[in-house]
Amino acid sequence: MYPPQEDSFLLLEQVKKYARGKVLDMGTGSGIQALGAAEKNEVESVLAVDIDRKVIDELKKTINNPKIKFMVSDLFSNIFKRYDTIIFNPPYLPREEIDKKIKDPALFGGKEGYEILEKFFKIVGNYLNDGGIILLVFSSFTKKEKVDEIISNSGFSFEQLNSQHIFFEDLFVYKIARKG
Repeated sequence: MYPPQEDSFLLLEQVKKYARGKVLDMGTGSGIQALGAAEKNEVESVLAVDIDRKVIDELKKTINNPKIKFMVSDLFSNIFKRYDTIIFNPPYLPREEIDKKIKDPALFGGKEGYEILEKFFKIVGNYLNDGGIILLVFSSFTKKEKVDEIISNSGFSFEQLNSQHIFFEDLFVYKIARKG
């Protein structure tokens, strides 16, 4: 299970401000975003998904909130509804940047770090209600210019809500919506 780090807490601040309606917490990890969203009166329900069955099994045992449901899903493979808010704290580190002995899929977004984001943005529009938003956190290791390009080329606009410099990287939180 991915324990909450600086990126999780930075994203959580924005989840507490902007989450509303039906919420999808993609790659829920520790469940911190799902819990933060569920606290809000404007949130009807939260579906917290993760690719790791052990993570979902553990969260089902430790989180008891009637607004939150849990499911195993590789991105949108088991998702069949639309949401008003989609939260995503993706694996975003480039494989080349970190010691190759580390095997944790919660950390690595592909060889360059943005491959999972590319997959996500190719299909996320099919799961976002009209007027819906995406709350995303990522690292400067993922190449901010490339992330901006992926988002724009996928038909979305973005607003940077917050950033934080920690040690050797910058973290960014975006609010993303359909263009126009």
